Amino acid sequence: MYIYELTGKNKMKLTHLIIVCVAIVVAIASYLNTYLNIEKTVPDMMNKMSAPIAKKVPYEMEIHGHKRVDDYYWMRDDERKDTEVLAHLEAENKYLKSVMAHTENFQKNLYDEIVGRIKKDDNSVPLFVRGYWYQSKFDAENEYPVHVRRKETEKTEEVLFDVNQMASEHDYFNLSGYSISPNNDLAAYGTDIVSRRIYTMKIKELISGKILDDTIESTEGHAIWANDGQHLFYIKKDLQTLLGNRVYRHKLGTDQSEDTLVYEEDDDSFYMSLGKSRDHSVLYIYHESTTKSGVSVLDANDPLGAFALFHALEDDHEYIVEKLDEYYYIYTNWDAKNFRLMKVHQDQTTDKNNWQDVVAHRPGVYISDFTIFENALVVKEKENGQNRIAITDLKGENEAFLSFDDPVFNVSISNNPEVSSRNVRLNYSSLTTPNTVYEFDLKSGKRKTLKQDKILGGFDPANYQSERIFIDARDGAKVPVSIVYHKDKFNKDSTNPIFQYAYGSYGITIEPSFNAARLSLLDRGVVYVIAHIRGSQMLGRPWYEDGKLFNKMNSFTDFIDVTKGLVAEKYGHKEKVYAMGGSAGGLLMGGILNMAPELYLGVGAHVPFVDVMTTMLDTSIPLTTNEYDQWGNPNIKEYYDYMLSYSPYDQLEKKDYPHILVTTGLHDSQVQYFEPMKWVAKLRDYKTDDNRLVFETDMEAGHGGASGRFKRYKQTALEYAFYFDLLGIKE
Repeated sequence: MYIYELTGKNKMKLTHLIIVCVAIVVAIASYLNTYLNIEKTVPDMMNKMSAPIAKKVPYEMEIHGHKRVDDYYWMRDDERKDTEVLAHLEAENKYLKSVMAHTENFQKNLYDEIVGRIKKDDNSVPLFVRGYWYQSKFDAENEYPVHVRRKETEKTEEVLFDVNQMASEHDYFNLSGYSISPNNDLAAYGTDIVSRRIYTMKIKELISGKILDDTIESTEGHAIWANDGQHLFYIKKDLQTLLGNRVYRHKLGTDQSEDTLVYEEDDDSFYMSLGKSRDHSVLYIYHESTTKSGVSVLDANDPLGAFALFHALEDDHEYIVEKLDEYYYIYTNWDAKNFRLMKVHQDQTTDKNNWQDVVAHRPGVYISDFTIFENALVVKEKENGQNRIAITDLKGENEAFLSFDDPVFNVSISNNPEVSSRNVRLNYSSLTTPNTVYEFDLKSGKRKTLKQDKILGGFDPANYQSERIFIDARDGAKVPVSIVYHKDKFNKDSTNPIFQYAYGSYGITIEPSFNAARLSLLDRGVVYVIAHIRGSQMLGRPWYEDGKLFNKMNSFTDFIDVTKGLVAEKYGHKEKVYAMGGSAGGLLMGGILNMAPELYLGVGAHVPFVDVMTTMLDTSIPLTTNEYDQWGNPNIKEYYDYMLSYSPYDQLEKKDYPHILVTTGLHDSQVQYFEPMKWVAKLRDYKTDDNRLVFETDMEAGHGGASGRFKRYKQTALEYAFYFDLLGIKE
């Protein structure tokens, strides 16, 4: 071994050498930062923590003669108390903070910028119900609303619920809503303080403010009142599966143990919910699965009676109803792929031969919603991906379409509780128009603006442009794509960054709606894109069916083909594309990461459903069996093989992946925290690149993220900073 003596001149030479080396390193870092848009500084590289590496405990699973080994199965803890699991999640949170430390000021400024656009002292449009005007109000300081009402003939308001006060002692709080008794004196309401969507219901005496002794645990959070004002109905949840599978009747002043079970759902592929007809004559139990749905009804004046099916539940038949006088109006897909509207007398509901067309089925027109008034029928339709609202008489004749201003927009039928109203209230927005509440005269079609959200910070819709284009998928299908950008920041020359979002499951259509937070992207030159891939109903029910079960792969390939098409059409730079999706959209992100990672600079996967096989084979996990008609039942080999072919967790490979941001909530009741936790651990083991992989767990939240109207924007600011940092965009 040779030992170098550091004395005299040698010390000086070594000092000079160190200075030169440091200068070279700094120069290289400066070059990378300046010319390659890489913002890692020397101090950042020296101080950043190492990524948490999870231990491996092989867990073998076998079905259909096929074995899978899950090294991270140990991360599942249904009680969420395992110290090793919690410590690993906390280590991931600390690692994320370390990696993103140099963006903390940027995150804060982005957060301030986003919430700075929100009008803090804001109120909902008053809603008239049985002699009272109801309204929700926000002040400039608080996260939650104050719910108030006033009598039609008075100006004095009474406070029903101050949610800020109710939430003050909780890290998480959600008021599920409230249901007013027929005499207007009582309100039934539910609260969740864990974010598992399991609500405790209470009854409040509105005049005195007294909370009655009635306490109803483990509910869906919503109740409907019988007309006697003494009985109410609620759905109780199975605490293991989290499915609401039992309907109970509760009498005021009695203990929950005395409540009467009036309906129990034995088929765990069904969801249930409750409702009441707008003429207050009938109570509803809605039964809904992926392929069949229907309604049970009960006379609201006879709470001790029994619910009866409006019409038998049938495979591949979906229907809901709305009542007016002696007739029911029926939204149904019976012999109508894209649905139609029919009607029947209340005494003849069980025989479909008595049902009569009101709005007939049209193959190219998808009917998605309707409501009925004493003299008019309001129908929401979609043709070639475009929304429209039609108003007809009760015979389905004299059809007229309401007019709107944007080429691409979203419109929905709002809450219209009074069937006697001469106006219909609609919610409207577009990619460039803030959320607006319109009221249309049912006879003339004349429009009145009741409210449009005020966007602070100098927002001018004229600065932004939206488009709807169609991009060819690999099998020839044309995928609708909604695009918005800042006019002065966009050039169709393949230079702009692209932020591409999609969901693509359950038939849920992500409409081209306004989002004020998105302006932080657009104002920095980012092109925002919604890919309306198969699995949604943007092009009607066939579009949905072509993206589920054995067609699910179309959702992934559509998204990938949209990315390629946007680049080919010069909407953005091929090396500046960021993809984002959450929940089932997180499954989409996992799929595209495995199938085409080279297309994306970065990917954001939020509460992602990524461990498809293990979850769908475990009926003890909440909501699993309810999903069989969406993905397939893996206990059947054909489904198992197909689902395995795209399951993100199972299809990870040892290869390069882009930069990835993953988020979840510890108390998520829909996609359990351990799915993304396991996925991140396996990704760390498999990926062969040095790109960022960061994972944040909100230790207090569930599937919907943080409660309150401002806190959730902290995650938005994190994601935007993550993307901007990759692009080299600074404050």
